[in-house]
Amino acid sequence: MLDVSREAGVSSATVSRVLTGSAEVDPKTRMLVLAAVEKLGYRPNLVARGLRRQASQVIALIITDIENPFYTAVCRGVEDSARLAGYSVILCNADRDIEKEREYLRVVEDQNASGIIISPASAHRTDISNLVARGLPVIAVDMALAAATGSVLVDNKDAGALATNHLIGKGCTRIACITGPAENSTAADRVEGYRRAIAEAGIQEEPKLVIYANYLEDGGYKATRRLLGLKTRPDGLFVTNNRMAVGALRALQEMGVSIPDDINIIGFDELPWALELHPYLSLVRQPAYRIGQEAARLLIACIRKEEPVKHVILDAELVARDRRPLAKARKKPAKATIT
Repeated sequence: MLDVSREAGVSSATVSRVLTGSAEVDPKTRMLVLAAVEKLGYRPNLVARGLRRQASQVIALIITDIENPFYTAVCRGVEDSARLAGYSVILCNADRDIEKEREYLRVVEDQNASGIIISPASAHRTDISNLVARGLPVIAVDMALAAATGSVLVDNKDAGALATNHLIGKGCTRIACITGPAENSTAADRVEGYRRAIAEAGIQEEPKLVIYANYLEDGGYKATRRLLGLKTRPDGLFVTNNRMAVGALRALQEMGVSIPDDINIIGFDELPWALELHPYLSLVRQPAYRIGQEAARLLIACIRKEEPVKHVILDAELVARDRRPLAKARKKPAKATIT
């Protein structure tokens, strides 16, 4: 605020009155102050203005897609765990948009949250350096973030292999995979698991059977139409997130492809309504609610300095709903790995 007052040639008290609207200020003076604010890129610190306590009982949760049921369950887990510990939660939806995410990170910083749980829009472009520099704990979920204080993740490589092995067990020999953006580390890990499974089964990988899409319904729809347009169609399909699976199911229905008579399909995470229309849709399920609970517990422990930083790895679960029996079953017991 002192820099603004110097730039505008007015007192700090005048700057404060302009910014808070607490008293009448001459219009010309107001214009000078606002011009100085714009020039210097000044953002009022709500704590310094006394609108927040120095040690707030608020944590921020920034997620990438509020419409995805997986993140809805994560949010519920975070909120339930936080409330038990006496904390409130601010929810921000970044829509997988780096610029929107950056704006929310700035808002969180100004609001003086005690800590942040974030599902990063990007493992490489998400920037939490300002928060880390201030000593604020940051817990990453769904995707690893190098600068994060801690993380709660699923072993996506094993989960990808689990899904693919299920299709192999159903007798599929030409398995396609629709995954997320190429730069998304979670998508890359699930594809790596897929590739590992088909290699171990002695199946030759076909690059045209792996399609990178956008993690949304239209991406799954377009990718499935593309796969069904191949001269030799796949007999198995692994779709690496639930919203793309919605699009894939729509494409299969439009083209008259029956599940599981014409193709076996396995999704990733729950689709509550889809089971009504597709009772034979198998999936790999992440423990979304538990991820949220554990992330909140870790964050609050960091805030209170109760325990050292931890990185928790959880297993996904196979939910097999196919009406035809498996040729072989491969299901691992649930476990958590903490490092």
